[in-house]
Parts: sequence; C-alpha cells; structure tokens
Amino acid sequence: MTPVSDKPTVEIWTDGACKGNPGIGGWGALLRSGEHRKELFGGEKATTNNRMELTAVVEALRALKGPSDVTLHVDSQYVMNGMKSWIAGWKRNGWQTAAKKPVKNADLWKALDAEVAEHDVHWVWVKGHAGDPGNERADQLANDGVDSVR
Repeated sequence: MTPVSDKPTVEIWTDGACKGNPGIGGWGALLRSGEHRKELFGGEKATTNNRMELTAVVEALRALKGPSDVTLHVDSQYVMNGMKSWIAGWKRNGWQTAAKKPVKNADLWKALDAEVAEHDVHWVWVKGHAGDPGNERADQLANDGVDSVR
C-alpha cells in the first residue's frame, strides 16, 4: 500500500496576458484546496507574454503556506517545455541555451525552479480558451492584472 502524503493537495491554474508583446501585461492564478479558494493577479507596464506566464506560476507557488502536492494547470507551451524539457540543460550549461546564448527570462526560470523544489508538482497542459473553467478564470484574472496597471 502506498503511504498517503500528509502534504496539502492544491490545484492551481495560471495564465498570463499581454496587450502588445512587449506591452502592458498581467498574470493571474486560481488556487483550490478542498473548500479553500484563492485568486491572485498582478501586472507590469512593460513586459512580455512569456514573462507574465512565468510570473503567474511563480506567484501561485509562492502563495502556498508550505510544501504541497500540486497539480499545476498551464496553457503555456513555453512554461511546459521549459519545465519538462529545457531547464535541466540550462542549469547544466550555466543558464545558457544549447546555442551558448543566455536563457531569456532566466531570473524567472530560476525563481520558478526554486519554488518547484519546495513542492511535488504534477504539470498539466490545458488548451487555452477551450472552456476549462479554471483556465478561463485564470485568464480573466490575468486580464484584471493588465487593467490594474493601465
């Protein structure tokens, strides 16, 4: 029999938005654990969509009160590929790409790597704007983040 984890189980949906790329951006996150629900958003005046996608995940994980079992739903191929395929090589190469160029958004990738190390994270890719209720809410929160800095 597999032991049951004593860590809280949390489901998170994140999204980023950018009006212009670069331009005004926002990020949003919906966190659910049992009956508890938390919504987060923020924005920046000059940013990119990829930075907002990463910021959403970093801020969602930072909001957790301790180590958790996390199911993280993202609609960003950039975030998924980065965490599943690219980050190990970047770290091995001193945060350089295979082409020996600095990794874009390395500050956020390093922050994300540190946050993920605190939790057991199961990554789930969801198609954006396809009716997933958590993703739709994260998208609205990301747009609220854009509006918060206009």
